[in-house]
Parts: sequence; structure tokens; C-alpha cells
Amino acid sequence: MNNSTRLMIGAVAAVGLSLGTQALAQTTITVSTWGGPNHGVNTMVWPTWKAWIEEATDDRVTVEVIHDMGPPASQMALVADGVADASWIFHAHMAGRFLATQLPEFPTFEDFSSEDAAAAYWHTHQEHLAQAGEHRGIDVMAMGVHGPGQIFTRDKVEDIDGLAGKRLRVGGGVMSGLADAMDVIGVALPPTGVYEAASQGVVDGAMLTLESLKSFRVAEVAPHTLTVDGGFYRGSFAIVVNPMIWDQMSEEDREAVHSVSGEPLSRLFGYMMDVSDERGVEFGKAEGQTFTPVPEGDVETLRDITDQLIADWSESVSERGVDAEEALAYFYDQLDVAAEQDSIAPRVVEH
Repeated sequence: MNNSTRLMIGAVAAVGLSLGTQALAQTTITVSTWGGPNHGVNTMVWPTWKAWIEEATDDRVTVEVIHDMGPPASQMALVADGVADASWIFHAHMAGRFLATQLPEFPTFEDFSSEDAAAAYWHTHQEHLAQAGEHRGIDVMAMGVHGPGQIFTRDKVEDIDGLAGKRLRVGGGVMSGLADAMDVIGVALPPTGVYEAASQGVVDGAMLTLESLKSFRVAEVAPHTLTVDGGFYRGSFAIVVNPMIWDQMSEEDREAVHSVSGEPLSRLFGYMMDVSDERGVEFGKAEGQTFTPVPEGDVETLRDITDQLIADWSESVSERGVDAEEALAYFYDQLDVAAEQDSIAPRVVEH
């Protein structure tokens, strides 16, 4: 074999090796997360999405989760600036920017799963809310809601009047409007700051979800819960990515990632919240947590407050091109549709 033949064989082999390396090349979606390592989004949502993505792309795309890249309110900026490729955001953390996303936060006084609500919310966002342009600069992969928001206090409270003057943690959005209407002194805090603030007497309690009894140790500092069917409010979330991540994938892989996002990922987020709430209640009861339903007269008061909050919201979002009445009606219709579909539970991975 002469030298030129050897060189040709070597060149072909090098090209083949290069092509093989490219075929095996992996794109990593770096996820910034918060909520503590034991929070359901970190033990259930990210591991499941990672497994779905790897399966859908034959391992060409994967997910890496990084904790403590920034506080909760900074997550959208981290993604928009490209510091992280993806994260989950709580819309009420960014007062003023998000209005349309308050749609699923209003009290309904009816119980329904967060999984169904998240699926309904995803379709409502795509059909009616995305046109408001509130997520400009990032791509929305899923919409989510948490479970019924209730009120936790250090001293037992049996009705709305008993809340007047109390300093309660609020997270913005609809819950802030409710707090004002109930003469509560709202203290803006992320869920992660409630334990310290309550243990030091900075707040008398918190407006939070049932899962927080365990995940944010609320049961230790606020042993009493005032409840209403369906919750005083719910909270709006999104899972978002920086659009530049798509440049690192083939068209086939982009479509594959989207196929396991959207409604499936929204359902996954809601399902995680349902499971977390169940575990929070179990934990709270074991710790001696009390649960007191508001009197029926207070429910009517809350309905009046909610009607006014929705009227104010409807006027505000109309300026952003959203028909609030149509969007709300569509959301409630989608709740019924979602309830007739199978749960995402069999596809969930938990670490």
C-alpha cells in the first residue's frame, strides 16, 4: 500500500469518526431551579422532563438542573439573559409585567385538580393570553398552577374578621388584592422566606399552599389553617426557555422536545402540585395542624370580593388585547375537557 492510499484511508476514517462524533453529540438544557432540593419540582418535574426529552431525542438532548443560580424573582431574567437555558417562574413575583396570567388565580369555590387546571391553563394561554406578549424574549414550554391557596397563622383564626390587621406573607397577584380586601397587612416574601420570618415574628402567618406545610416547614411556625373550598386563590407559573437553545438542536430534536412539553409538561407540573399538597396535609396532620373552614357567610363575602377583583382585572387586560370574558369562559370549558382525560401519573419519574 503506497503512501497516498494510506493518506486517503486515513482521511476517510477521520471523516467517519467526525460524523460519528457529531451523531453522538449531546445538547444540554441547563435548568436554573429554586424551591429547595426536596421540592416536587426538583424531585418530580425536572427528572421526568429529562427522561421524556432523552427518550424523545434518542439521548441527543438532555437536561442538567442547577440550584441556587438566583432567587425566585430573578429566574425570568436569568433565562432571558442566557445565564440559564430554562427555569420555572412564578408570575406574581414580577409585579406589573404580568396581568393576563392572573386568570387562573381567582377563587372558584370549587375543588378541581391542579393537573386539570394546568392543562386547561396551557390551552387558554395559547388561545387567548399569549397575544398579550407578557413573556416576550423567552419561549413558554408549559403553564402551571399550584393547589388551593389557604391561610396559615400562628394563632387560630376562625373567620375573615379574625384576619384583620394580621401581617401575612403574600406573593403578589390576586392574593395581594384579596389581602387588601380582607384588611390584612401583606408582607411580600418568597415561600422560602416564610419559615424564618414567622419564627422571628416578622409575620403572623402566610397565604400559601398546603404543600408548604412540609416543603417550606410552615407547619412548624404556623400551626393553624383557615380554608375555603377551592382555595382563597391559586398561583400562576410557567416553565420557560431561552429561544437560543433551539439553535443547538436539529429540527427533529426541536420538534421532539416540544412534543413532550406543552400540555404534557403542564399536566406534569399540576400533578406534582397535587401530590405535594396531599403530602403536605398528611405531614401537617401528623404535626397537629388544625384546619378550620370559613363560615358560609364569609364565603359570600369572598364571592363579592372576587367579582370585583375579576371586574378590575378584566378592564386591565383588555388594554393588552385580551377579552377577559371569553378567556375565562374558555378556561372553565377546558377544565371540563381536562377532567375527562387520563392523568399523567403513569408517565411520572420521581427521585
